[in-house]
Amino acid sequence: MVAGVLAACASSSPSSGGGAASGPVSAGQYRVQKGDTLYRIARRHGRSVDDLVRWNRLSNRHRIEVGQVLRVSPSGSAAGPSTSAGRSTSSSSSAGRAPASTQASRGAASGSSRQTTAPLANLRLAWPAAGPVTKRFGAGNARGITITNTDGTPISAAAAGTVAYAGSGLLGFGNLIILQHSGNYMTVYAHNRRLLVKEGQRVTQGQKIAEMGSSGASQVGLYFELRQDGKAIDPARALPAR
Repeated sequence: MVAGVLAACASSSPSSGGGAASGPVSAGQYRVQKGDTLYRIARRHGRSVDDLVRWNRLSNRHRIEVGQVLRVSPSGSAAGPSTSAGRSTSSSSSAGRAPASTQASRGAASGSSRQTTAPLANLRLAWPAAGPVTKRFGAGNARGITITNTDGTPISAAAAGTVAYAGSGLLGFGNLIILQHSGNYMTVYAHNRRLLVKEGQRVTQGQKIAEMGSSGASQVGLYFELRQDGKAIDPARALPAR
């Protein structure tokens, strides 16, 4: 099972060593900063959460600490550019820290995206909600789509998987659910009125997981993302036509 993607304790847990939250790290490593989560770190470095758990032999998949040094690339491979404090110089370093009023497309826009339109051969999604698509992938740099309907409209799992995160700890997303699927795919469901699943829970395709709302947004709607290995993919490539 994938780790809960939001390690809320990271911002409040002291490092085991004084002053450990700064200083140089070796190539291929990253020092956890205040506000980081395992999901953000994985996305920032183009990795999956599973990769980080495996490379760092994390015994508690729900916890990382400020100052902790994580390997973000396989042993012996080069890492992407980073500062001496271990913070990536990519513009995605501020992902997920947008004000709560910001649309989720800004909070999740970091990282590269796959903008080809060819259907995915190994993934078939179901529509997560009824309603028109009012914002499409790539519009205004959106890394997902927005489906609009009325408050309380059922939100369902687009594919079978495991609840990697369910909560409201990622600013700009409101009440958020992230599902992990086979093939290192993840789906993101933001701005919900009410969450109906818990972290670690297995869900089936089409199972109701939330109710549509406007938490963290200015209007009612579902912001929906599809990612593989941290990279955003146009959900239309895996969704049926309608």
